Amino acid sequence: MKNSPFKSTNTMIFASLGIVINIVFGTVVQTLQIPLLFLDTIGTIFVAAVLGPFAGALTGGLTNIIQGMITNPKNIPFAIVNVAIGLIVGFIAKKYKFDYKVAVITGIILSVIAPLIGTPIAVLVFEGVTGGGTDLIFAWLLASGHKIFTAAFIPRITGNIIDKIASSLLVAFLIKKLPYDLISKKSARNA
Repeated sequence: MKNSPFKSTNTMIFASLGIVINIVFGTVVQTLQIPLLFLDTIGTIFVAAVLGPFAGALTGGLTNIIQGMITNPKNIPFAIVNVAIGLIVGFIAKKYKFDYKVAVITGIILSVIAPLIGTPIAVLVFEGVTGGGTDLIFAWLLASGHKIFTAAFIPRITGNIIDKIASSLLVAFLIKKLPYDLISKKSARNA
């Protein structure tokens, strides 16, 4: 446990809170089938920005596994997307202060990387239909003559542009509101 990203009870609680945030927001959006929005990575982004890339990756991966067991098994193959998000945000936050500017840039990066990883999973494992809010757009694009990868990628990148920038900005706002000593203690452990 000495080299683990979860070095203390407080850190484990913090990461667990990230998983809960991901599951609650992701389940609500999935249940309401809100198109072009997911909100299932806010906790991953938050934990990665505060605790670092490996804690963010573990939080992201565990989120999809737990949510897959609780609500929808289709979430499990997408764990790799959430792991990548945790790593990317964590490394960016280690190098730069996670303020609003960095959050927007990070959101843009995530909005490209996440669908590049997620689209092949959606196409290969689920033939493009994952039960989310983007399925309607996918079906329309497929019926319009687009190839399956394009029909699956376009709504994902469109939704991710909105979702990942909004999620990153929300996390930057939360970090700004957290007590400085809480952030500096957590960040010091990851340096």
